[in-house]
Amino acid sequence: MSGIKHSITDGDEMPPRYRLNKTVALVGMMGAGKTAVGRAVSAKLGAPFLDSDAEIEAAANLSVPEIFTRDGEPFFRKRETEVIARLLAEERCILSTGGGAFLAEVNRDNIAAYGVALWLDADLDLLWNRVRYKDSRPLLRTADPKATLTALYRDRVPLYRLADLSVRCDPRLSIDAMANRVIDKLLTRPDVLEKLDA
Repeated sequence: MSGIKHSITDGDEMPPRYRLNKTVALVGMMGAGKTAVGRAVSAKLGAPFLDSDAEIEAAANLSVPEIFTRDGEPFFRKRETEVIARLLAEERCILSTGGGAFLAEVNRDNIAAYGVALWLDADLDLLWNRVRYKDSRPLLRTADPKATLTALYRDRVPLYRLADLSVRCDPRLSIDAMANRVIDKLLTRPDVLEKLDA
């Protein structure tokens, strides 16, 4: 018989569909999981994922540590502001920003104008465990990287608290579970994210 309709079998449900109404800029310390969690969130939402550091590296054909070494942090921060403004204006997406990006008032204003900031709030011990063996963090290339990270954390957290939304990082959760936690938080703001009926 022609025209047989295939039904969805048990355990093979259609994933929920979403409408992203604003760009979500992930902010927070290095090691908070902005890139890893951001990629997982974007995949679940079917939304583009962009990374401001990766965009800067592609434009400069240099890594972030190389830009810091060659041109200094002020030069990098200026490029970062330009790139974030461009990415916010281009398309609605999940945007991972560098750890220092949200410190600049101009970046906070641009994110507020075009999207929403979500702080991935990780405690200092978790951050240190994630970054201590990595050489890709130019700000931690000091004689005492843990003390440097501690000082950065102390200085930056009051500004991260200005983010519209925040999600507490839990080291026991997988990246997938953290992404679900972020999506649940975004769904509290229908102006940012809506779940559509399948």
